[in-house]
Amino acid sequence: MIAEHRAVAPLRIFLVLLFGILVLFQTMSLPGQFAHMAEKSPDFAYLRWPATAVSVFWVLCVQVVIACTWKLLTLVKNDRIFTEASLRWVDGIVWAVAAAWVVLLGVFLYVGFNANDPGLPLLLFLLLTGVTVLGLLMVVMRALLRQATTLRTDMEAVI
Repeated sequence: MIAEHRAVAPLRIFLVLLFGILVLFQTMSLPGQFAHMAEKSPDFAYLRWPATAVSVFWVLCVQVVIACTWKLLTLVKNDRIFTEASLRWVDGIVWAVAAAWVVLLGVFLYVGFNANDPGLPLLLFLLLTGVTVLGLLMVVMRALLRQATTLRTDMEAVI
């Protein structure tokens, strides 16, 4: 239990750092990158706003995961992780991953049907597989958390 408490503070520092970097990407880097792409490649200028919207949405999904992780860390710190309250935050992570997966699937299909070489579709397929594994892993972790919460509630009722 002490090890978890020692990890919470540094993890929170890195979550804040990651969140800040993502806000920077969301507001400055991604829109600027796609505007630059539209200037340099006028043939793909029509993709500027859809690509900006999709990438900002994916960053938003990661920010939701960070916020939910922050709340779960608070529950760990207060020794309330095995309560019903923690399931809401895990659900938030699962839904954020699912939303990102659906949009990634759409991008994969669009790029896959319009690509001239297999490089980008293969990269997107790798990402799609990774996000699928992450989402299913979160579903399994949620089931384990629910089981542990039920066991703890039963034990506290007996004691």
